[in-house]
Amino acid sequence: MNTATIRSKFLDFFGRQHHVVKNSFSILPQDDPTLLFISAGMAPFKPYFLGLKTDIKRAATCQKCFRTTDIDNVGYTFRHHTFFEMLGNFSFGDYFKKEAIAWAWEFITKDLGLPKDRLHVSVHHSDDEAYQIWNRDMGVPADHLVKLGDKDNFWTIGVGPSGPCSEIYIDQGPALGCGDPKCAPGCDCARYLEFWNLVFTQYNRAEDGTLTPLEKKNIDTGMGLERLAAIMQGKTDNYDNDVFQGIVRHVEEITHRRYNDSTQIRTAMRVVGDHVRALSVALADGAMPGNEGRGYVLRKILRRAARFGYRYLGQEKPFLYQIVPTISRILDVYPEIQQNLDHVSRVIHGEEERFLVTLKTGSEILTDFIGRLRKDGKAELDGGRAFLLHDTYGFPLDLTREICREEKMTVDEKGFATELEKQREREIGRASCRERV
Repeated sequence: MNTATIRSKFLDFFGRQHHVVKNSFSILPQDDPTLLFISAGMAPFKPYFLGLKTDIKRAATCQKCFRTTDIDNVGYTFRHHTFFEMLGNFSFGDYFKKEAIAWAWEFITKDLGLPKDRLHVSVHHSDDEAYQIWNRDMGVPADHLVKLGDKDNFWTIGVGPSGPCSEIYIDQGPALGCGDPKCAPGCDCARYLEFWNLVFTQYNRAEDGTLTPLEKKNIDTGMGLERLAAIMQGKTDNYDNDVFQGIVRHVEEITHRRYNDSTQIRTAMRVVGDHVRALSVALADGAMPGNEGRGYVLRKILRRAARFGYRYLGQEKPFLYQIVPTISRILDVYPEIQQNLDHVSRVIHGEEERFLVTLKTGSEILTDFIGRLRKDGKAELDGGRAFLLHDTYGFPLDLTREICREEKMTVDEKGFATELEKQREREIGRASCRERV
């Protein structure tokens, strides 16, 4: 079952359950200063969860999302992405746990046909009500149910609606497990893969962490489309699903490299595919690369993709922009990418072209530094050299850090911070002298 079919099935299912099916909101938050990007399907519905809007009681979306917390892991794991699509159904003071659980179970076991004997569920350790609904009403056996703590089964995006949750897992088999006979959902190994989170939103969380009960109880669910597509296509790696493989095939054509030629090439193509997809969506929605806030995040991932292309895919000229039309075709459910195709391609090309000059010079100098350190038996790049790359050659610290990590070296970031502070003090001193003159 391809990704587009899964997306349609989900929205059609909840449309039949009298949900208002909405198109994805922009990836850029509207009137919400707490977020750089929309990072969860529920985020655009905050006013409804808080009772500030009441025109609809139920909704379902496939929401464009962007998360900034794990950028440095993208490419190295099966699951991390910057941009992803989040399937979600929501209730604003209407239905609650019983209906949410029943519909989730019906959708995954009947509409998708996932085998019940491979499905497992977790609930918050205090949520006996959810446990009983799963066990008594849905027929999930006790040995497929587990109670977990706040870390796994209490959901929040920071400030705003929060609550206990129930997660649905699929058993990917002992071959992906840790070998521990007690291995179960919640283990850090890859055997039990969580793919749908049902959040029972009943509190509003303040900045200081205080939880205030909401006047009306709500439902917020989130299921990553990329992850679900991999499951439905019999894959254990998100990057093996139909969407990413469509992007990978184009990257192979451009670079004349093959995805499975080596671990480094595979990682580089994952980084390129993920980051260009994220850039295409964000730029089409009106964001722009810059030096602060969300602009800095976009510039960071563009430069990261360019570096992987330069170092591992042999690309010494701009190439990322060539992938945008493929992104537009594969993500045709979001027509704004096609509508802004020339703009998106032009911005990516210009940013990449300017950065490649910096990248070539900085990479050569850093490679020389690393070679010297190895000769001296050292495994840490000192803060002074890291700062020199940043200050003199415009080479970002995050790229220095990542290159050093690949070379099994660390960076003295405290030393870097010290040098940065010294520079700021010098600038203040020079400014003060100019004022006296």
